Amino acid sequence: MSTEKNTPQMENPIVLTDGAVKQLLRIKETENIADGHGLRVGVKGGGCAGFSYILGFDEKGADDDEFVINGIKVFMDRAHAIYLLGIEIDFQDGLNNRGFTFNNPNAEETCGCGTSFSA
Repeated sequence: MSTEKNTPQMENPIVLTDGAVKQLLRIKETENIADGHGLRVGVKGGGCAGFSYILGFDEKGADDDEFVINGIKVFMDRAHAIYLLGIEIDFQDGLNNRGFTFNNPNAEETCGCGTSFSA
């Protein structure tokens, strides 16, 4: 029986839509992101509603759980899971809205731009 540290303890905690996956793969290719890097999804204090989202390619940290979601390697600090479980990350490419969007069922309040929330 393996006792390897950082083994995923849960099923995929977040959802990446097809639009998000397509854009993330495009970014990974155009920016020449190393294969060892994964998508970091997290939160940090700040933003107009209390917390803001972290989304970017990074190396795995000691406190990270690792998941593979729709072919994308995802890293999430265990301490952030309480704020992110069930979140859906999408990419909008329309005339009025372009960029990543976050649909977070844990958010009690969000800001107008949708990039920060309170829980």
